[in-house]
Amino acid sequence: MKKLVVLGAGESGIGAALLGKKQGFEVFVSDLNKINQKNKEVLLHHEITWEDGHHTIEKIITADIVVKSPGIPDTIPLILKLREKGVKVVSEIEFAFYYSDATIVGITGSNGKTTVATMAHEILRNGDLNVALAGNIGNSFARTLAVSDFQFFVLELSSFQLDGIIDFVPHIAVLTNLSPDHLDRYDNDYSKYIESKFRILMNQSEDDYFIYDHEDLKIQEWLSNNKVNSQLIPFSIEKEMSKGTYKRNNKLIITINNNQFTMPITSLGLEGKHNLKNAMAAATVATLLKIRKETIRESLENFHGVEHRLEKVLRINKVNYINDSKGTNVNATFYALDSMETPTVWIVGGVDKGNDYSELLPLVNEKVKAIICLGLDNQKIIDAFGNVVDIMVETHSMADAVQVAYRIAKAGDTVLLSPACSSFDLFKNFEERGKMFKEAVRQL
Repeated sequence: MKKLVVLGAGESGIGAALLGKKQGFEVFVSDLNKINQKNKEVLLHHEITWEDGHHTIEKIITADIVVKSPGIPDTIPLILKLREKGVKVVSEIEFAFYYSDATIVGITGSNGKTTVATMAHEILRNGDLNVALAGNIGNSFARTLAVSDFQFFVLELSSFQLDGIIDFVPHIAVLTNLSPDHLDRYDNDYSKYIESKFRILMNQSEDDYFIYDHEDLKIQEWLSNNKVNSQLIPFSIEKEMSKGTYKRNNKLIITINNNQFTMPITSLGLEGKHNLKNAMAAATVATLLKIRKETIRESLENFHGVEHRLEKVLRINKVNYINDSKGTNVNATFYALDSMETPTVWIVGGVDKGNDYSELLPLVNEKVKAIICLGLDNQKIIDAFGNVVDIMVETHSMADAVQVAYRIAKAGDTVLLSPACSSFDLFKNFEERGKMFKEAVRQL
């Protein structure tokens, strides 16, 4: 019996373990941290052996294949030792790929990937395709497969997940945009992060498709310096194109294989330039998979966004409270601030991933009346914006941050949580951070 070792017992690790068990592997799960009770119960129920709080090296290096959590860097001694011994180390996305014949839509990018993946899944489902949404959102690819296979998968893919692929290939790959993110994991080298994102294309052939933002200079630069086998399908709000998706006179126009689809932009369910681009990417995916134009149109009209992404929470004393907890990098927060139309009290901070805040300065100058820092170390934010706003307050809990915002905001203002940082200093993840924000607002 072949032996599968899974490192890390989060969503992707549990998924890989369940799929491995289903495929007849002897499975062992090892997590350096404590495994939560819910996941322990899943492992016990499926009679999968596990350990937590340490790694038993002797047990791990006898594996035929190791699936590692996306959060574990390639550079730790254990991974180096496994590779030295010739043990195959892959991501859960790669492992799951071996056991599915589905048509895969893979969506990556620094921002917008959750919205595009959710939107695309919605349109495909409304078009009666047998489709699942998985990956870096909801259930892992492997866990979904362990329960049932689908004919189509829409997968949201992070750079960490793409780092661990070898043979994985999506039929349709989408790159929403590029901006510096997770640079702490890539030796503070932006070009390494970009290479990581473009791994989504590495196994594609001329029968596959690559959808991308034509206006993104870093994407254009990479494409002009590298050979791509798949068919290029750009989307643009500035340039009309004979093949791809563009905007003309307040209409969204998609042209693929001489077929044209047109939709008025005013009827889109989401506002903002970035959401227009998200809609373009999702509609292009649906067009490639031959979904009826009417279904695409109706799905986009009825789509009202994802949780924790510019989510309207409540209006209290004529102040709007907006949850953008998913804004975990500078570029995401740029979109959030750019869409603010009233004086803004901005809650920001967390674990800095090598952020350069300078590109936010013009927006902060124009729109932000006060900054509330929410993190264990706020010095970089204070240094960046201390001279730009009149009011800057440091807080160390969500309840405090929301209370301070409530006192500062006046009728007609907006309180925006858009942290530009990851959440791991005070919260488990961005979802918990967003839920605590909403809870604190509801208790005002």
